[in-house]
Amino acid sequence: MRALNDYARLVNARLEEIPAAIEDKRFEIGEMPWLLSRSMRYSLSAGGKRLRPSMLLAAVELLGGDVGDALDFACAVEMIHTYSLIHDDLPGMDDDTMRRGRPTNHVVFGVGQAILAGDGLLNCAFETMLYSACAHVERASDYLLAMREIATGAGVTGMIGGQVMDLYCERAHISGTDALEYIQYGKTACMFIYPLRAAARLCGATAEDLEALTAYGRAFGLLFQATDDLLDVTGTAEDVGKTLGKDAESGKLTCVSAYGIEGTRKLVNRLHGEALEAVERYGEGGAFFRELVDSMIDRTK
Repeated sequence: MRALNDYARLVNARLEEIPAAIEDKRFEIGEMPWLLSRSMRYSLSAGGKRLRPSMLLAAVELLGGDVGDALDFACAVEMIHTYSLIHDDLPGMDDDTMRRGRPTNHVVFGVGQAILAGDGLLNCAFETMLYSACAHVERASDYLLAMREIATGAGVTGMIGGQVMDLYCERAHISGTDALEYIQYGKTACMFIYPLRAAARLCGATAEDLEALTAYGRAFGLLFQATDDLLDVTGTAEDVGKTLGKDAESGKLTCVSAYGIEGTRKLVNRLHGEALEAVERYGEGGAFFRELVDSMIDRTK
């Protein structure tokens, strides 16, 4: 099985091809506006580990599928993730001016254009998956089921639902571990769970595989968010690449505010164990997923 960087390189190379557009400021009917292309690419090319798409590709390989056939789905997941970051940084949400070590999209292009860049990436993600499904009509059912998984993870009971309640609890000063788990499951874990489930659908995997990858994605996603909450109070802006300390300043509900630093570290260790248990059934084939969750324990960015 390949390493995280190997999958990330495949995703980056494909993302260079989409979304394509004219760049000479002409008004060309039927072409994406150059400004939209530029703002979408600005955030897509800002770096990042490409975790979510790489995990989708690794799951496809684990289950014996064709990574090349799944590549557009992986890129769609990254486009959805990037759109969510653009919108998350807006003044009406987290109001952040730095992302991945450089100015956020709305700082560079303006709030209106940033909203449209996010909208463009979300729609482009589904266009990309639909084009891929149309190119594999003999397996349309598998491809449509995979699209449904990704739509669910990104949708009103997943990422968007979690973000809504995150804002609501922050502004209504609501606390409690039930609210915290709902928020972090939705806004973070779902975009790990459902891309993994999409990989299983693309491979026509068994119910047992679907259950195992769902359990792994949940534990990994919650662990990822818990370590992110820790980094907001223990990390450095240089390592993390974004403004730190804003969660506490704004009164946001986080693992640290709910459990404290030591309690959050205990939660991280528990979730780490749950993730490892979920992929035990794959033996040596699950090495990528074991190493990935191990790397989260000492995460610095």
